[in-house]
Amino acid sequence: MSTLPEKARVVIVGGGVIGCSVAYHLTKQGWKDVVLLERKQLTSGTTWHAAGLIAQLRATANMTKLAKYSQELYGALEEETGVATGFKRCGSITVALTEERKEEIYRQAAMARAFGVEVEEISNERVAEMYPHLNIEDVKGAVYLPKDGQGDPANIALALAKGARQRGGLVKERIKVTGMTKDGRKVTGVDWVSDDGSESGHIECDMVVNCAGMWGHEVGKMSGTNVPLHACEHFYIVTEAIEGLTQLPVLRVPDECAYYKEDAGKMLLGAFEPESKPWAMDGIPDTFEFDQLPEDFDHFEPILENACNRMPMLAEAGIHTFFNGPESFTPDDAYHLGLAPEMDNVWVAAGFNSIGIQSAGGAGMALAQWMEAGEKPFDLGDVDISRMHPFQGNKQYLFERSKETLGLLYADHFPYRQKATARGVRRTPFHHHLLEQGAVMGELGGWERANWFANEGQKAEYEYTWKRQNWFENSAAEHKAVRENVGMYDMSSFGKIRVEGRDAEAFLNYVCGANMSVPAGKIVYTQFLNSRAGIEADVTVTRMSETAYLVVTPAITRLADQTWMRRHVGDFNVVITDVTAGEGVLAIMGPNARDLLAKVSPNDFSNDTNPFGTAQEIELGMGLARAHRVTYVGELGWELYVPSEMAGHAFETLHEAGQDMGLKLCGMHMMDSCRIEKGFRHFGHDITCEDNVIDAGLGFAVKVDKPDFIGKSAVIARKETGPKMRMVQFKLSDPELLLYHNEPIIRDGEIVGYISSGNYGHTLGAAIGMGYVPCEGEKPTDVLASTYEIDVMGTRVKAEASLKPMYDPKSERVKV
Repeated sequence: MSTLPEKARVVIVGGGVIGCSVAYHLTKQGWKDVVLLERKQLTSGTTWHAAGLIAQLRATANMTKLAKYSQELYGALEEETGVATGFKRCGSITVALTEERKEEIYRQAAMARAFGVEVEEISNERVAEMYPHLNIEDVKGAVYLPKDGQGDPANIALALAKGARQRGGLVKERIKVTGMTKDGRKVTGVDWVSDDGSESGHIECDMVVNCAGMWGHEVGKMSGTNVPLHACEHFYIVTEAIEGLTQLPVLRVPDECAYYKEDAGKMLLGAFEPESKPWAMDGIPDTFEFDQLPEDFDHFEPILENACNRMPMLAEAGIHTFFNGPESFTPDDAYHLGLAPEMDNVWVAAGFNSIGIQSAGGAGMALAQWMEAGEKPFDLGDVDISRMHPFQGNKQYLFERSKETLGLLYADHFPYRQKATARGVRRTPFHHHLLEQGAVMGELGGWERANWFANEGQKAEYEYTWKRQNWFENSAAEHKAVRENVGMYDMSSFGKIRVEGRDAEAFLNYVCGANMSVPAGKIVYTQFLNSRAGIEADVTVTRMSETAYLVVTPAITRLADQTWMRRHVGDFNVVITDVTAGEGVLAIMGPNARDLLAKVSPNDFSNDTNPFGTAQEIELGMGLARAHRVTYVGELGWELYVPSEMAGHAFETLHEAGQDMGLKLCGMHMMDSCRIEKGFRHFGHDITCEDNVIDAGLGFAVKVDKPDFIGKSAVIARKETGPKMRMVQFKLSDPELLLYHNEPIIRDGEIVGYISSGNYGHTLGAAIGMGYVPCEGEKPTDVLASTYEIDVMGTRVKAEASLKPMYDPKSERVKV
C-alpha cells in the first residue's frame, strides 16, 4: 500500500454514498490531500441496496434546499464523470387513506409551496390515470411532486468517487481504519490495516470525517466522539418482470407502510413497518460486504398482503428477490452532520435513516462548506450532531429506540407526537410529584417533561390528531391560570452552565452580544452570535459573583451551547461546567405569584428589593432557594432554583400553600402558547444561526458600545443598512384553525415566507404564528400596510399582522 500517504489534510472514513459525496465536495472546493478509506469495497455497506428514491420535500426549508441540491447534482454527474447515475425525474405520488393523513399531506403540500417545491394536490381520477395499476377505492387524497425522482444508488456513489479522484482526491478500497491517535481535543492521525492483513500504517491528518454509516458509532468511539445510531433490518421485494410495465412515478402509501418503484419493468415494494427489527446488537460482523440478512417472510407478510390489495397485479407477479439489508437509524430520525462536540477536528456525516441517497449530495456540500469556513453555511440545527446528548450513545437505549424510529418515517406525523420507546431515562427531581398530579409527559433530549396535566378521571395520555387534541382545553385552563391567577411548572430540564474564573466577565462579554459587566444578582437576556451576527444560542446569564456566572440554555441545546463557549475560550482563564442536575427549577408565574411566594418565604419580593431581571437568595419552607425574577410567559413571576436534595420539599411546600388560592400545575404546552402571544422567540424555529439578530428584532439585547465581541461588525453593519427581514406576529381571522409551523405567509397575494413557529393564543382567541417577512429598504409602516394571509392546508386565511407583541406590548404585566 505504498500509494497511501503518510500525511493528509483530511481522512474520510467510509466509502458509501455519503463519504464519496464529502470527498467530491471537498475536492471541488480545491482541497488537496483528501484521502477516503473504505474497509471493503465502495458502496458495500448499505448504499448498494438502497431503493434510490430521491424526494425534494423535507421537514424544513434548509433540509429541502439540500434535497433539491442533491437532485440537481445527480442530474449533472453523468456528464461530468462519465458514470451513469440512472437518475430520472419520474415524479412521486403520496396517497392518503384516512382524513388525518389527508390533512398531513395537504399541509405538506402547502409547506412545499413555501419552500419553492413544485407540488399539486390531485384527484383520485388523476391518480388512477397516472397509476393505472392502483386500487383507489379508499383513497381520501393525494399529492403529486413532478420533479421527484429515482436513481441508481451504487452508481451515484461511484460517480461522486470518480469526481473526487479527477480532482486529485485519493479513494482507497480494502483499507480498514483500526484506531486513531489523539492529542487533547484533536485527532492527530489514523491507524490502518489492509483487508488481507499484510500491511498496516498510520496517516497523520489535520482532521477526520466519520462517514462510516452503520459503523459510525464504532468509529465515533475510536475518535472519542458520540455518534448515536443503530442498524435495523430493512425489507423490500422485487417482482419478476411484468408485461407492459413502463416508467411510473414513485408511489408512497404511508398508511400501509409501503412504497413502490418501477425499475426496468419490475416493481419494487419496500416497507417501513411500525415495529422494526434492530440488528447487530453485538456488533457488525467483520466480514460484512454486500451482505444480505436472513429472510423473514412472516415479518413482511402483512405489508405484502396490503400491497396485493392496493396493487392487484402484485398478486399475479412472481417474486424475483426478497431482500433484507441493514440501514442505520438515529434516536430522532434526523441524520448526524457537523463538528463532533467532544473534539475540535472530528466531523460526522452518518445515520441517514434510509434517506441517504436523496440526502448525500446536499449533506456533502453543506459539510464541505462548513469545514472550509469553520462555521455553518446556514441553519443545520435539525441535523447538527451537537443536538445529541452523551447518554444517547448507550447501546441499550439505541436498541430500544431503533425499534420505533424506522416505522416513524411513514407513521402519521402528528403535531406534538411523542416517542414511545426508550423513555424515562432523564427525570427531574419533581418527576414523581408531577405524575401524582396527573402530568402527561413528553420527551426532549431524553428529559421527561410535563407537557400538560390531565383532569381527574381523564385518560392521562395523548390522543393525536391534526385538529384540537384531547389536551387542548387542559392547556387552555393552564394558560388562563397563568394569565389571571398563578401557575407552577417544572423548568429543571433547561441547561445550566456555570462559567467561573478571573476572566469570566471578559470572556462572556466576548461571547455574548449583551453587556456582562453588571452587578452580582443581575440577569441578562442575550445571544451568542456568529461572525455574520446570526444567532448561535439564546440564553439568560445571571451574575452570581465577581468571578462566576450561570448561563441558562434550552434543554436540547445545552451541549451545543457549552461546546460553543469551550471552543471560544482561547486565552481566557475560565472553567465551564454543566451543573444542570444540581438544581431543580420551579417557575411560579401569574399576577398572584408574589402572593404565593409570600406564603412560603419571609423574603421581600417587592420591586424595590427584587426588581425584574434580578436574582436573590431566599428561604423556602424549611430550605433554601434562589429566586430569579424573569419570565418566558409574559407575566409577573419567578424561576426558583432549588438544590436537588431540597426539591421535593420545595414542591410540596409551594403546592400545599397554593391550594387555597387556586394554584394550577402547568406544562410545556402552556409555556409555548403564552410565549407566542407575547412574541417571544423560540430558538431553533424563530431564531437560528442564519437569522441576523437585528432582523430577528433582538437588537435591544446587543450592546455595540462595549469592546469587541463575536459578530460585532456584522451587527453594526446591519444596524446601518436596516433589517433585510422582519419578524412578524400573525393572528388568524378564523378562531377554529390551528398553526404549527411552515405554513406559507402570503403578502398581497404572493408567498414571501413561512410561519417559523405557531400555537394557539388562548387569551387572544385565535392561532398565533411568527415568521419573517422580507423588508429590505422598507419602513415598519410599509410592512404593516400590506394584506396578509396564511395558507392552512391549501386554504388562504386572512391574518392580522403586528411587529409588536399582540399581548402586553409594553411588558407592563411582568414588572408590576
